[in-house]
Amino acid sequence: MKKILLSLICVAAIVSCKKETPVDYVLFSGKIANAKIKNLKIVTLDRKEVKTIVLAQDGSFTDTLLVENGYLNFSLGREYSTFYVEKGYALTLNMDAAKFDESIAYTGKGSVENNYLKDKFSFNQSLSKASNMREISKLDEVAFIAKIDSVKNVSQSFLNDAEGLSPDFLHLEESVIVLNSVSKLQNYERYHEHFAKLPGFKVSEDFPVVTDGINMQDEKLLGLEVYKSVMTNFYMAKVEDKEDESGLAYLAVIEKEVSNQKVKDVLVYDAAKMSLNYTDNLEGFYAKFLEMEKNTIFKDEITASYEELQSISPGKVSPKFVDYVNIKGGTTSLDDLKGKFVYVDVWATWCGPCKAEIPSLKALEKEYHKENIEFVSISVDKTTDKDKWIAMIKDKKLEGIQLFASNSWSSEFVKGYLIKGIPRFILIDPQGNIVNANAPRPSSEKIKGLLNTSLGI
Repeated sequence: MKKILLSLICVAAIVSCKKETPVDYVLFSGKIANAKIKNLKIVTLDRKEVKTIVLAQDGSFTDTLLVENGYLNFSLGREYSTFYVEKGYALTLNMDAAKFDESIAYTGKGSVENNYLKDKFSFNQSLSKASNMREISKLDEVAFIAKIDSVKNVSQSFLNDAEGLSPDFLHLEESVIVLNSVSKLQNYERYHEHFAKLPGFKVSEDFPVVTDGINMQDEKLLGLEVYKSVMTNFYMAKVEDKEDESGLAYLAVIEKEVSNQKVKDVLVYDAAKMSLNYTDNLEGFYAKFLEMEKNTIFKDEITASYEELQSISPGKVSPKFVDYVNIKGGTTSLDDLKGKFVYVDVWATWCGPCKAEIPSLKALEKEYHKENIEFVSISVDKTTDKDKWIAMIKDKKLEGIQLFASNSWSSEFVKGYLIKGIPRFILIDPQGNIVNANAPRPSSEKIKGLLNTSLGI
């Protein structure tokens, strides 16, 4: 008997000393009542798909998520909510889809952090007016800074009152509070210029250096969109050549300043997403991207975009607009303008940067009105906003050929040029071939050089 007991004790000792295998996934389960949509989509904050979970008939679900620690969104149709995960969580969600936000309740491991997020959502709703940049950016510097500090302090107090939060989650939440404040301060100058209607406004020398003390290479914060925005603004401010339209000057700053490869990969990838469609040196930008980017997933995505852009390289036949409504009556197609160069402005009535180009575009039209070129403005406003388009043309006394796209952003011309943002300017030759799919803006010093070379002036 003693031998048996001794053996059992030894086995127990061995088992107790055996290392537990760490759990590298999140167990996510729950039940969603009244769910008309059965696909529960899990995505990152920048909308990259993680997984789609199909709900059972009664709305229940159980699945695993192989993700890094951080924030995710779950959505049913257009409704979505942010939640937080760490490897090893066994998180249970119960809610009523008919009462989306207010019915969310979490239990299980990770529920403390996620119920805090739910409460924070309601808390932030109460701060929405005090955080509205459109309104508070009209304030003078002193009042604006005081407002930002007030919101930051109240938010920090709300976080301080929470108990039992994990260290990683606490770090993220504290960072979010600081970064939201920093982001607003970074953007104050241009927002105040616009909303306070003060052209050329510059902050005073006393305005705080808002990024002091911020670690610009904290890879734990890369899942935060506000962090990436703050970093981009920070490094963009270091670009010396403010007229650079290739994006290469910004990449050079990243190459010089950023040593953390994960951070560098994200910044270079985001720069490529932002600049690839607009660079005036596609080949050079892409080559530099490949040299700097080490993340293969990012490389593959940008390479696919680069290859797609080859279809609108110089010399290729231009995508066409066909029978777009002309403000002067009837319709106009690109083929109607054959025999002339065509400088196209893709814009919308709601687009501030588009409207900012109007004076320069008018001046350009006036200077080149005797040359073999037509200036065509194509609005991508919604059909329901057609009256706004008509009113703005009259109000701003817009010249040239004013057209209304047949299907807004889904029109063939817009999709053909892979347009993701406006304003966008395009130069097409008399044979209907592309001269420049991303031509300089009317306000750019480079536009006249391009037009004079193309027109043989």
